[in-house]
Amino acid sequence: MSLGTNLFNARKNRGLTQEDAAEKAGVSRQTIAKWETDETSPDLFQAKKLAVLYGLSLDELIGYDEEERQLARIIEKTDEKINDRIDWNSVWSKKYPVLAEYKCRVDVQKYGDELLGLLKSLMNDYGYGDRDACLVLKDILYVVWKRMSADNRRK
Repeated sequence: MSLGTNLFNARKNRGLTQEDAAEKAGVSRQTIAKWETDETSPDLFQAKKLAVLYGLSLDELIGYDEEERQLARIIEKTDEKINDRIDWNSVWSKKYPVLAEYKCRVDVQKYGDELLGLLKSLMNDYGYGDRDACLVLKDILYVVWKRMSADNRRK
């Protein structure tokens, strides 16, 4: 996404018009419009002012992704009681059907035992609790999958 699109989405997300943003940033509405259409770009100080105005860090503003922000807000609002009620496997299997059917084909006990060994290693080696060890292992699996996917694309 371009910086202009990021600026536009961040402003809209805060419920501000171009006029509102311009007034608060000390620039003209036309300047805001030019930034949002990538005709020009704000300098570093103006960008920092916009980031503060939009409630973002400068890094977030530059790499702003509205869908990611919406998902992050949903995750932040999901407390443990709601989390415990949701059958995440069922939810994700709508997007990834393999999650609905793998238990009929895969030796879950075998792979579960192997993963349990990895989890225990993470807990012992780094002092993680069980949930944090699961999250770390999930993230490691994602990194490995991304690397594997990149290798397959190069072939």
